[in-house]
Amino acid sequence: MNPSAPVPSSRPFSGLYLILDQDAVTAGSPADAAAEAIAGGVKKIQYRAKNLSKREAYFHSIRLRELAHRNGVTLLINDWADLALAVEADGVHLGQDDLPPSAARAVLGPGRIIGVSAHTLEQARVAESEGADYLGIGPIFPSRTKQARPPLGCDFLRRIRAEIRIPIIAIGGITAQNLRKVIATGIDGVAVVSAVLGRPDIAQAAAELISLLKAG
Repeated sequence: MNPSAPVPSSRPFSGLYLILDQDAVTAGSPADAAAEAIAGGVKKIQYRAKNLSKREAYFHSIRLRELAHRNGVTLLINDWADLALAVEADGVHLGQDDLPPSAARAVLGPGRIIGVSAHTLEQARVAESEGADYLGIGPIFPSRTKQARPPLGCDFLRRIRAEIRIPIIAIGGITAQNLRKVIATGIDGVAVVSAVLGRPDIAQAAAELISLLKAG
């Protein structure tokens, strides 16, 4: 095990992030869905398993890590820095109720990615000051997977972008129809769940979004 292993992507904080939500995988395993997304061009996957035990999530994460590393894909584990380290993932994504970035860094070492979800400007400032590598900001639009919070909107993204130096990934209700509006705020990338996992052809859905991102 090498806590300071380099991430496989040279630009790990831009483009499309697939939030591989266990609850959104309707057929097959998370690894099956990930393989389809990778076939469509996805290079960054965050595995989220809110309703599984950590033990169950561990075995799924092992398969995902093998698949991701074999294909040069960045794999992040949601919430659990210890699980990310145990499976040799590329990093962790933390919520506001999880370890602070500085504590996660003590677990993970210097070479892995730490992302943090933020829903206010103050949370974004704190995460940046505590050593987060990037921020996940959302929900931007009404979202089936981010129902607990009101949408922040694109004007909020512009404000965050003007004050925060580290990369910003937008999440929440982002689709092919509103993607250009989000990118126009100057953020670095977008994260999606339903826009890929909710489509019959996961590979095609991912490829369409990636094409739109590249087109700007």
